[in-house]
Amino acid sequence: MAIQVSEELYRLGQDKNVRILSVYGGQEIGRQIRALKNRPQIIVGTPGRLLDHINRRTLKLDNVNTLILDEADEMLNMGFIEDIQTIMATVPESRQTLLFSATMPDAIRRIAEKFMKTPEIVKIKSKEMTVENIEQFYVKSVEREKFDILSRLLNVQQPELAIIFGRTKRRVDELAKALNIRGYVAEGIHGDLSQAKRMSVLKQFKAGKVDILVATDVAARGLDISGVSHVYNFDIPQDPESYVHRIGRTGRAGKKGVAVTFVTPREMGYLGIVERTTKKKMEALVPPTADEAVLGQKRVAMEQLIEMTEKNNLGDYRAFATEMLEKFDAVDLIAAALKTMTKEPEDIPVQISEERPLPSRGGGGYKGKGGRSGGGGGYKGNRSSGSGRPSSSSRPSSGASRRREGGNGSGRPGRTRRHES
Repeated sequence: MAIQVSEELYRLGQDKNVRILSVYGGQEIGRQIRALKNRPQIIVGTPGRLLDHINRRTLKLDNVNTLILDEADEMLNMGFIEDIQTIMATVPESRQTLLFSATMPDAIRRIAEKFMKTPEIVKIKSKEMTVENIEQFYVKSVEREKFDILSRLLNVQQPELAIIFGRTKRRVDELAKALNIRGYVAEGIHGDLSQAKRMSVLKQFKAGKVDILVATDVAARGLDISGVSHVYNFDIPQDPESYVHRIGRTGRAGKKGVAVTFVTPREMGYLGIVERTTKKKMEALVPPTADEAVLGQKRVAMEQLIEMTEKNNLGDYRAFATEMLEKFDAVDLIAAALKTMTKEPEDIPVQISEERPLPSRGGGGYKGKGGRSGGGGGYKGNRSSGSGRPSSSSRPSSGASRRREGGNGSGRPGRTRRHES
């Protein structure tokens, strides 16, 4: 995020020759020390590396006029609060302090006001906390079926770019590996990766070389990635603020987005909490069957064939087509072409370890908005129950549909690539 902010500031201040420097962990500190000697006018940094420079006396903040905390609720959380207090103690009291965040819980707001004099709150007013142009769905599923359902969703919805959020680093690694085994182009990102590796993965994702980014909440904060059409919460987050930041990766710059959240029966209470906080009721999504997933792939092949025909850039292929039409029926030839282009679902087994559900909220009889119970009633997918053991998914993992309860929409085919296994 520090890199992205500094790049944006550079673009904004280019005409004024503003000197900007980003400092963060994982970057060679000697180079940063040399750059600091050039007296940058704006420094964008992570708390840990800023403290490092302060302690080394390579960074003095005596003349700072403006102090900005981006993602302020996270910066003032218990994990960062001591670092932020230490940094603020080195900055003049006669300064302007600006805090930015999509969410600001009351407890964090009270901490924030301790650092500010006569603070003013500026809100971008909306009826809900989440963006109106993001369609929000939930899928009720036992743990062992989640990956097959996710695969079918990907095959039918065909997202342009997708981010899948997992609760743990192990979950992210296993999901990324499983998706690649099934033929998707996916990479994982979490806190254990080196800064260089994270930068490389994000660069590939922004360039469209990776279609699916699997991430822990580290990627939910501040990353400005345009073109993300779908967000999948493979694990529902423990707090509603994280949900808001996660799905905010899609539906940006006025574009439409889709967010799908997987919920196990024991986690339905968290769904109700998220809905009450965001003032937005999610719509139940019925997972598609394997046949519907294959149909989605056939539609993608058909659209690709139509697009190639409309471009009319066929050259010598016409001569071969004419020759074949003398021997075969035109319908049979087109059907054969579609079959060749269709990527049918893989049935290669994958290993996804089961995660424990979040602690029960409100007991087993908890009912969220709309009276949804934590039990299995009303779920129209497969009805096997989780066992708490590591699971091996060996069924064909075709894509999942955006079919809603009572509807039969299949979702818009797009361009998610699948490489050959």
